[in-house]
Amino acid sequence: MVNRPNWDLFRALSRRVLRDGVPLVLTEDVRALLLHTAREVAIRDAELALSTEEGALALMRETGRRITDGSNRLTDALHVMWQHQRAGDYNSARQLMRDVLAVEVVPYYRELAQGQLDDMSDEP
Repeated sequence: MVNRPNWDLFRALSRRVLRDGVPLVLTEDVRALLLHTAREVAIRDAELALSTEEGALALMRETGRRITDGSNRLTDALHVMWQHQRAGDYNSARQLMRDVLAVEVVPYYRELAQGQLDDMSDEP
């Protein structure tokens, strides 16, 4: 079973900084949150990005983009996959999950897509 990451604190910080214009203060807690979340979305060199305010903001944007894009991509694919399954078209349903896996970098979303693909392994 996949453990769902809790990105609530990251999202709240990102919203305050990127949308509301609150200055980003790189306290130890904020640094730890950014590094942890960056690791969860497969961003390398996050520590280096935190060496400047510009880099930290770019890291925050990229982290948020990966979370949002991956979620949207997987949700859209699941919706269509279930339509194919209801119609008995398991080849198309499987292909949708393979397509997600071909581009997705966030481990959590990859695990979910792979789980869906694995669950269809006994279907025609």
